[in-house]
Amino acid sequence: MSTRPTGSGQAGAVPRARTQEDGPVSALVTDRGTTTIEDVVVAKIAGLAAREVSGVYAMGGGAARAFGSVRGIVGGDRNLAQGVSVEVGERQAAIDLDLVTEYGTAIPDLAGAVRKNVIQAVERMCGLEVTEVNIRVDDVHLPDQDRDRGMEDVEQEPRVR
Repeated sequence: MSTRPTGSGQAGAVPRARTQEDGPVSALVTDRGTTTIEDVVVAKIAGLAAREVSGVYAMGGGAARAFGSVRGIVGGDRNLAQGVSVEVGERQAAIDLDLVTEYGTAIPDLAGAVRKNVIQAVERMCGLEVTEVNIRVDDVHLPDQDRDRGMEDVEQEPRVR
C-alpha cells in the first residue's frame, strides 16, 4: 500500500481532507501541538463505513471470518477492524479492505460505493487525506448458504414446545 498524494484536478482524484491549504499547518499538525490518530482508529472507522454499504455481506478472508464467528459464539466483542488493513501517516492514510459480497451485487458498483463511503468517513472523522482504498473481494455469499445452514440446524436440534 502506498501513501502517495493525489493531485487535484485529475480525473478520479481522491478529494482532499478538510485541512488548511495555505501552509504546513493542518487540523492535525498545528503550532500548538500534533494530533496522532492510531491505525486501529482508522481501521474501525473504515470497517464500519464499508459494512454500511448494501451488498457487503462480511469482511475479512475465510480464516478471519471463521475466527470472528468463534469469537461471537464465545461472547467476545465483534472485531470492527476485521478485513481492514491501514497505513496511517501524519496527514494521509491508505486502506486495504477484504470483502465478501452478496450474490447478485455488481462488484464494480459495490467497490465504488464502498470506496466513496470509506473515504468520506475517514476524511470527515479523522481529517486525514485518504490516498487510496484498495478492495479485494474474497468470496460471494450465496442465498442457498443460509437456507442450507438453517436446514442443518433444524435437523440437528429438534424444536421443544
